[in-house]
Amino acid sequence: MALWLEASSTPDTEQQQADLDAINALRESAAIELKEKGNEYVKLGKKHYADAIDCYTRAINQKILNNFDNSILFSNRAHVNLLLGNYRRALTDAEEAIKINSANIKAYYRGAKAALALDLLPEAAKLCRCGLEQSPSNEELKKLEKQVNTKKAEIDKREHQASEALSTTEVLVSALENRNLKLGRAMYKDLTGVRKPKLDKSGILHWPVLLLYGEVMSSDFIEDF
Repeated sequence: MALWLEASSTPDTEQQQADLDAINALRESAAIELKEKGNEYVKLGKKHYADAIDCYTRAINQKILNNFDNSILFSNRAHVNLLLGNYRRALTDAEEAIKINSANIKAYYRGAKAALALDLLPEAAKLCRCGLEQSPSNEELKKLEKQVNTKKAEIDKREHQASEALSTTEVLVSALENRNLKLGRAMYKDLTGVRKPKLDKSGILHWPVLLLYGEVMSSDFIEDF
């Protein structure tokens, strides 16, 4: 009986080959049925997403389908993981789907979405670019690529602003130290807000000054003294 053959063995008789073909046909049928069942579970909504993942996983584990169908299984599982917010798993599945079938456009899109959610912008951009090389007119990938580029531009802008702020602070601290000046704890912020001394390009310090008139219970604030 082919049931007793080792995985690496070759059938010795026509009967063993026939048995093996029958077993493989059953496994293939089971895998296809699990795939279709998984698709049905996805349509039923969030309560059944775990069931869908289970079906796709069991179909993959049959190890009987061709690369095209296996790529779809991994891509479908990536889709469900995306819906559940399991972005790392979604990215892993999408990458596996692409490895098996580099023409799987949905896998590029789902992988890019997962990478974007994880703030892995270089990976997201690469997946969009590779997907568009396969399908240049794909509108979903084009739209997603714009989102990736926009987010990257926003992060670059924040990092640039943070770098400038740090540089300005370091220069100001150096100027204060060179003048043997020390800043104390901020006071009267309810009257002035948060104000700091500024150093202009000529190396001149400009101080915010608050004048308090106790006799008449009033004050004046000079932002640049």
